[in-house]
Amino acid sequence: MNIKQLLTVVLIATAVFWLVWLLALSQIDPFDTDLFGLVLFYLTFFFSLLGTFFLTSFAYRKIFNKFSLEYNIVGLSFRQSFFLALLVVSLLMLQGIKMLNMINALLLVAAVVILEFFFLSYKRRI
Repeated sequence: MNIKQLLTVVLIATAVFWLVWLLALSQIDPFDTDLFGLVLFYLTFFFSLLGTFFLTSFAYRKIFNKFSLEYNIVGLSFRQSFFLALLVVSLLMLQGIKMLNMINALLLVAAVVILEFFFLSYKRRI
């Protein structure tokens, strides 16, 4: 699969996930739903954010970093988009169970930043 096909698939999947999330948002009552409704809400929101962050990050890197290989940009953009989407959804879940405060938010952000620094400094040994 080349980069153009990958971006097309990600764009279509992101649009579908946004539509499903909007449908879940309009049809699911968060106070009256079961576990399936909450999982549907959070998973569709996560994949919607993941696709949006990936496409935005890839486009930004492609425009401003013309000398990097596209396959390297894809890996970096996906990893950072995954962490950012996970952070946003985690914060939203903490807010949903009324456990979000400044300390929890800062600890979560610090954990994601440390994890990203680990991946940036990690060198493969062959």
